[in-house]
Amino acid sequence: MSGIDNLPPLRDVISRHGLSARKSLGQNFILDLNLTAKIARAAGDLTETDVLEVGPGPGGLTRGLLAEGARHVVAVEKDPRCIPALEEIAAAYPGRLTILSGDALELDLSKHLTGPVRIISNLPYNVGTELLTRWLDPIDWPPFWTSLTLMFQLEVAKRIVASAGDKHYGRLAVLAGWRTDARIVMELPPEAFTPAPKVHSAVVTLTRLETPRYPADARTLKDVVARGFNQRRKMLRASLKGLRPDIEDRLIAAGIKPTDRAETVDIERFCALARELEKP
Repeated sequence: MSGIDNLPPLRDVISRHGLSARKSLGQNFILDLNLTAKIARAAGDLTETDVLEVGPGPGGLTRGLLAEGARHVVAVEKDPRCIPALEEIAAAYPGRLTILSGDALELDLSKHLTGPVRIISNLPYNVGTELLTRWLDPIDWPPFWTSLTLMFQLEVAKRIVASAGDKHYGRLAVLAGWRTDARIVMELPPEAFTPAPKVHSAVVTLTRLETPRYPADARTLKDVVARGFNQRRKMLRASLKGLRPDIEDRLIAAGIKPTDRAETVDIERFCALARELEKP
């Protein structure tokens, strides 16, 4: 028996269903159910919440979410080998687990959920950043979710929470910091996973802001930040010269020196520049 429910230990489940992790799917399983329950708790009180989980694999985190009282879990799994193991969990928690077989990048997931919604996942390494950017960049804000609690490689986690001047600061930090409060809540060594990856990992929580931290047009801000960090060693007057012929004047109006580089400009000034660029 496991420590959090009456289902078999995950090692037994993996062995019985032949669920060896596949590198092509970015799979690294956490087998310690006490650890998966701890990750679930890091997301806060789940009792009145629907949870979206992407890449549940054999269901270690899924079991943690349900054991911690999640109202309903929607688990999206691309690997068809894992579906029978997840169905066993669904049978143990009647009416509280919906399993969707498919690619999370291609499915409309919000229609399966009732708010409030939290997204909690040990994301496959190969799609984690793309999923995060999609969740942070919807057409309408606020989004369908209230918080994200996600596992990343530690280096990616540092990029999400970085501040201006930090070597990890870039587009991801601006996007996350503009619309959420983001922080690292847990770090995990390679040996916490099966198979053990070559890098350390971390759990990041991102709590949405009801309105972005500073006013700015989302598309303009995204364009400015992308141009600035695509050539991060260049001065902004050079990397942004294609935007406006008077870019130096607009940089100065936003409180940015034309000789500054993107990595030194905080989110507030990027937003100020986006507003300046919207002016005739």
